[in-house]
Amino acid sequence: MKTQIDLNEKLSEHFTLREMVQSGTAVRLGIDNQPTMADVERMKALCNNVLEPMRLRFGVIRITSGYRCEMLNKAVGGVSNSQHLRGEAADLHCSSVKNAKTMACYVKEKLTFDQLLIERVLHNGCCWIHVSYVIETESRKNRKVTRELTKY
Repeated sequence: MKTQIDLNEKLSEHFTLREMVQSGTAVRLGIDNQPTMADVERMKALCNNVLEPMRLRFGVIRITSGYRCEMLNKAVGGVSNSQHLRGEAADLHCSSVKNAKTMACYVKEKLTFDQLLIERVLHNGCCWIHVSYVIETESRKNRKVTRELTKY
């Protein structure tokens, strides 16, 4: 059940709920990208276990896509089972493939995560990292699935 949320709520020391739900596409299309309280708890876990350690290691990181409601996920072409729908994933802007690889290497070697994907390179050389984290239960564990670009 969705309740009114405080976008200024801190999910971790350096990340707010606003950063995880903001979307230019949602604004442009008038989509209410409001998470449930369970989604917020999953975003807190992602921030505290992955994004916060990355922030402390690399400085400011920019989230280009965090939580997505179903309508927003469809609008941006996300897969139907995207972890963004549950608040478990974030896409992070990287200024170059080299920076993306450095960040991905740190996550892979030092942190617990579910998925770590270096995604396509844009015409200006920028790319992004998709990283996710799940709150573990007996039946659900962080898988440490990785995929890097094959063409640069």
